[in-house]
Order: sequence, then structure tokens, then C-alpha cells
Amino acid sequence: PTDCSEALDIALANLKEAVESGKAEIIRGPLPKVMADPIQMVQLFQNLIGNAIKSHGEERPRIHISSKQMDKEWVFSVRDNGIGIPLEHQKKIFEIFQRLHGDQYPGSGIGLAICKKIVERHGGRIWVESELGKGSTFYFTIPVGEGKD
Repeated sequence: PTDCSEALDIALANLKEAVESGKAEIIRGPLPKVMADPIQMVQLFQNLIGNAIKSHGEERPRIHISSKQMDKEWVFSVRDNGIGIPLEHQKKIFEIFQRLHGDQYPGSGIGLAICKKIVERHGGRIWVESELGKGSTFYFTIPVGEGKD
């Protein structure tokens, strides 16, 4: 099993410069161990948190990472206080090379497509709930594995 707390530690270490230069506040809840590829879990957290840092408005970025078990899956959430995503774009952002803000914010446009691929490869789903000007919450699920330790 992959310890998601450790995966998050590595993702945050990889994002250290962005976290520090953006003065981002990271709030984290307890995270489970899941049957998933550890490198891909790092990449998943890194992409979602990196996006959250980049998409902040006037306020300093505040990012909450948490999880809860619902039936046979873990539901993870990465919530930010950023600029939000218009409703009409919320489905499209998981497609490759979809960049909402053109050159306003750095990025390659493949981060969320990679996240979707990773989650689906592990039998999960990914979606976003967002309010313009208030921020976004990205949710993803990973099935509860047999590794009950």
C-alpha cells in the first residue's frame, strides 16, 4: 500500500519553491494508505496543489487537503481559495491542453489530464466543484484496497 501522507510530503517538497514564493498555507488532514502507485500519487497531489497555488487571486493561497472513506472508496479533496472556474469550463479542464487563463497563469495544460488518467487507472473518478471568486475543490476517489493495516 501507498501511504498518502508520505506521497503528499514528497509532493510538497517538490513544490517547496512555489509554496514559499506564493506564501501558500497548506492545511492537511490525516490521509490513508491506498493500493496505488506511489509515484503517481505524488504526481497527482503535486499537480493539484501546484494548480491551486498558481490560481490564487489577491489573497495568499490557502489549500486544504483531506480525505474520508465513503463505502468502498476513499474520497480525497484539494480545496483552494483561488479564482474559481466558470461552470461551462469545469468539464473541459480535464482534457489535454485545456488552459482556462491562457498566458495569465503558467502551465502546460496537461496537468489535469494527467491527474484524470492517474485516477482512472486506479479505478477512481475525479471532478471539481468551484465558485467564481471563491475557489475550487478538486475531488478524486481511490478504491479502498485489501491492505487494511
